Amino acid sequence: MRKVIDYVNEHKKIIIVILLIVLLIGAVYIIDKGEKTNSASTSVNANKSRTEVKLINILSSIEGVGSTDVMITENESEILGVVIVCEGADNIMTRNNILNAVSTALNIQKKLIAIYSMTV
Repeated sequence: MRKVIDYVNEHKKIIIVILLIVLLIGAVYIIDKGEKTNSASTSVNANKSRTEVKLINILSSIEGVGSTDVMITENESEILGVVIVCEGADNIMTRNNILNAVSTALNIQKKLIAIYSMTV
């Protein structure tokens, strides 16, 4: 035990440098892993239009809707149809709230909106 203590006392600076390098490598690994997770969720919305992303955020905040995905089909400046897939679509009240919100937000007729239940 005395030999270990003597060794540590003689090589304190080297041991501290090694520990700092290990901590730095660990921090870089953790930060890199976090960025990959964020980029994966960002890439899901990368193919979405700004309107689709806004609509997803609005619908997800409505009580009972849950996780939501939206696709808007447009021809130049006219919306041809909206498909919404969400967890809460089985509930008739939630479905009605979604229909009203999308119709109002996009200023379109309700017949252009299709709502489906998301498989969990």
